[in-house]
Amino acid sequence: MAALTNDMAVAHRSRLRSGLLVAALSAASFGLSGSLARGLMNAGWSPASVVIVRVLLGAAVLLPAAVLQLRGDWELLRRNAGLFAGYGLLAVAGAQLAYFNAVDHMAVGAALLIEYTAPIAVVLYFWLRHSQRPTRATVLGAVIGIAGLVSVLDLRSGVGTSWIGIAWALGAMVGAAGYFVLSAHGGDAVPGTVLATGGLLIGGFGILLAGLIGIVPLHATTRTVAFDGFTTQWWTPLLALGVITAAISYVTGIAATRLLGSRLASFAALTEVLAAIVFAWLLLGETPHPIQFAGGALILIGVVIVRLGEPRPAGDVAASLS
Repeated sequence: MAALTNDMAVAHRSRLRSGLLVAALSAASFGLSGSLARGLMNAGWSPASVVIVRVLLGAAVLLPAAVLQLRGDWELLRRNAGLFAGYGLLAVAGAQLAYFNAVDHMAVGAALLIEYTAPIAVVLYFWLRHSQRPTRATVLGAVIGIAGLVSVLDLRSGVGTSWIGIAWALGAMVGAAGYFVLSAHGGDAVPGTVLATGGLLIGGFGILLAGLIGIVPLHATTRTVAFDGFTTQWWTPLLALGVITAAISYVTGIAATRLLGSRLASFAALTEVLAAIVFAWLLLGETPHPIQFAGGALILIGVVIVRLGEPRPAGDVAASLS
């Protein structure tokens, strides 16, 4: 019995360690997307065009592996059509289109910090949808997060905060909340690569259709893309967006959520904010103001308190949706 208990403890630690490593890889991959997209948009690409190429290229990379994982069980796709549609339209298309529009109007770090108040939105969702009343710690964390949000916006600094950018960033927050909820849903019934591939395809073609009928502008160029201190051909950041920030990031993000549970995974995903700020500094020369550093710290502290204040154990998000 003692040996069995010890084996279970070792397996749990191994699962935790693997989950945290995968979550870190996912966060770093996602964090690179904003800076690469900003470079392309500065060169003349529309946000929708960047998202379409990014997610469809990512889907193309993952498609062979997804077909192998299905093992001919095409009925699985029909049974989970709602999950695929929600993931593709909300977690992929909605979140990324809103985020890229946000970074077209404001600094990458600020846009991502607003987006990553998403755990607060998740708490509100489960309160309203499943009557899971937040604890005092949850409310305190939300207040601290909002205070940090105001600081990140730095409204009195005269840097020209864009209210359009803020609105898009809040839209990205809603999409990110959907990402955390839907990534945990489905358990092992839908393999992670299959969910990521289906979501990327639905999201990409959804935005493409919106562009073709004139809902969102579509335009692209073949001009060289300028970053801080160097230039590169247009296809280089596009390739990195598709392979690194779409294929790798979504698959590892789903895997991390299923290894850690949605609570701990969303907690670990906050490192994406730090990764995005570092990439924006290296690629775009964006250095946040001191008050924005303080605001970012408050947002992270607030989100951590919100997550720790939730009484339900990690992994119950998926169960509550079943």
